Amino acid sequence: MRKSVFILGILIFAIACSSPDKKAKLGKLKKEHDQIAGQIAALEKELNANDKTQATIVSIQPLILQPFDHYIEVQGRIDGNENIGVSPRTAGVVTRVIVKEGDYVKKGQVLAELDAVVLKRNLSDLQSQLSFVSDLYEKQKALWDQKIGSEVQYLTAKNNKESIENKIASLKDQISMSSITAPIDGTVEDIPIKVGQLAVAGIPAFRVINFAKAKAVADVGEAYSSKIKTGDQVKIFLPDLNDELQQKVTFASKFINPTNRTFIVEVELPPSAKMVYRANMIAVIRIKDYSNPSTIAISQNFIQSSKNEGLYVYIAKDENSKKVAHKTFIKSGVTYNGFTEIMSGLTDGDKLITAGYKDLYDGQVIDYK
Repeated sequence: MRKSVFILGILIFAIACSSPDKKAKLGKLKKEHDQIAGQIAALEKELNANDKTQATIVSIQPLILQPFDHYIEVQGRIDGNENIGVSPRTAGVVTRVIVKEGDYVKKGQVLAELDAVVLKRNLSDLQSQLSFVSDLYEKQKALWDQKIGSEVQYLTAKNNKESIENKIASLKDQISMSSITAPIDGTVEDIPIKVGQLAVAGIPAFRVINFAKAKAVADVGEAYSSKIKTGDQVKIFLPDLNDELQQKVTFASKFINPTNRTFIVEVELPPSAKMVYRANMIAVIRIKDYSNPSTIAISQNFIQSSKNEGLYVYIAKDENSKKVAHKTFIKSGVTYNGFTEIMSGLTDGDKLITAGYKDLYDGQVIDYK
C-alpha cells in the first residue's frame, strides 16, 4: 500500500513538472514562427521590388475637364406662401364649429361662432330705443322746420337718435367679432377648438393654408451669410416624394436671429400636378456657392497622403515600352459629394489609377486593359 502511494506521488510530480516545460516550448516555437514569417514577408517584398518585369494589374480612368460645383446643404421644410393660424378677435365660448378639417374655404367665410347672446339682447333693446327716439326726432324736426319749438329741443332729439345709432353700430361690430372668419382662400388643416371650449384672442383656433404657391424654407448658419444671395442656383430634394427640383433663391434674409445665429432662406416652388406639397414636409436645400466650369475633379477615395510629402495619386505612364505607375503630388481644392477639385498636379488626358493603387510604388511596372 505504501509503495503504491509512493509511485502515485512520483507520477503526479512528473506531470506537474512537465507542464511548464511544454508551455515554454510552445512559446519558443511561436516566437520562432513570427520571426520566420517576418523574414518571409521581407524577402517577398524585396524580390517583388527587384523584379521589374512583374506587372501589377490595375484599373485606370482617363481624366477630362468637366464642370464642378459645390453646394451648401441644409435641411428645411415646405410651407405655403399663406399659412395662417386664425384666432378669434375676442374671447368667448364656442357655440358652433361650421367647417371641418380638409374643407376648402373662401376669404371671409365663417368658420365658427362664439356665444353672443347677451350682445344680441342688448342690440334688440337698443333697436327698440332707436325706434322711439327716431319718432321723437322726426316730430321735433317737423316742428323745427315750421319754426315751432326751441332749437335745444330739436338738437336734443337729434343727439339722442345719433347716440343710439352709434351704440347699435358698435354693438354690431362686437357681435361680428364673435364670428371667426377665414382671412384667406385655402384649406382648413387644423381645428384645435371644440364646442363648449373658451376661445381666446391671440391663440389659433384654426389653421388655414393656401398651397397655390408653395415654398421651401430653411434656417441657414450665419457663417454662410456672405455666400448666399437672392438669385443663387438651388437644388431642392424632397425625400418624401423622391424628387429633386432646380430653382433659385427668392429671398435671403439680412436679419440674423440672435438666438440661434441663423438667417432665413426661401425658395419658391413651381406648381406641379404630380407632386402634392404638404406643410412641414422635409426639403433638403442645396445652395450653389462655388462653380468651376472646366476643371479636374476626382473621387476623394483615390487621394493618398504622406505625412512629409502631402497629397498624391498614382497615374499610369508609358516609359521605355512599359507601363509604369508614377507618383504624382497634387494640390486639392473644395470637396463635394465625394469628389475633390484638383487645383494642380493633374491635367486633361492623364490616366488615373483607380484600382490597385494602395500597394504601388513610384516606377512600378503595371498593366491594364
